Amino acid sequence: MHTILIKFLTACCLILTLTVLSGCASLQEMLGSGGSSEQEDYTGWNAEKFRSEAKSTMEASNYDKAIKLYEALETRYPFDNAAPQTQLDSAYAYYKNNDAEAAIAAADRFIKTYPRDNHIDYAYYLKGLVNYNRGITFVDRFLPTDTSQRDQVYANDALENFAELMRRYPKSHYVADAQQRTVAIKNNLAMHEINIARYYIKRNAYIAAVNRAKTVMEKYPRSIAVPFALEILQNAYTQLNMMDLAADAKRVYDLNYPNGAPVQENSGATLSHQVWDFIGFDK
Repeated sequence: MHTILIKFLTACCLILTLTVLSGCASLQEMLGSGGSSEQEDYTGWNAEKFRSEAKSTMEASNYDKAIKLYEALETRYPFDNAAPQTQLDSAYAYYKNNDAEAAIAAADRFIKTYPRDNHIDYAYYLKGLVNYNRGITFVDRFLPTDTSQRDQVYANDALENFAELMRRYPKSHYVADAQQRTVAIKNNLAMHEINIARYYIKRNAYIAAVNRAKTVMEKYPRSIAVPFALEILQNAYTQLNMMDLAADAKRVYDLNYPNGAPVQENSGATLSHQVWDFIGFDK
């Protein structure tokens, strides 16, 4: 049954992709070759003209064109007084255009080239922002997905980026936002450990589940995942017939969460989870 469903969903994705590509091709035909005839002729443009046009295209969400304008500006006026700002604007345009690698490269280039610039803190913040939002797809923006189910490599990168910002520039006005995002990241990482621990419980790998739950307790002691980690410890220790340890976990849980976990378990019962469980990708 699962195989049939997977094949069906794969076929639907292929059909949708072909439809979109076909629509793009039709649009190109309607526009004719004139669409590419706009081979950016910047004759007579000064630096201010580039900046003005780039700003307008950014406001119109035409990030691809804005990137081209910023790149042309950097090439033609590398020693312009506003060159540092141009690099930052370019990095932000890459970020908005979902080109994470280029955005981070541009931010790193700014940090290396202008280490004493007044906006250097923003470059560090932008790197964190890029990694924080990295991997979020079009579907994720419209469906209630659980990001803790994904690979957390970029979350760890964002955590390091924000930590570096707060360490180097504790008085930056980006610190407050970085702190809030850091809390969210740690909650996410902790819940990721919980998801893995629950997977081990299903597979009767109780020692592995205990280790994951302990990781939550040790690395993320203030996260929303702690009560769930204690529940996993109770369950796993009971299954391992380590009743004293199971009782200790229950005692700590009852002492700190007499009314149950502050974040209810139904937070995981999203549409995406139901589809995930129905298709059986985790089975």
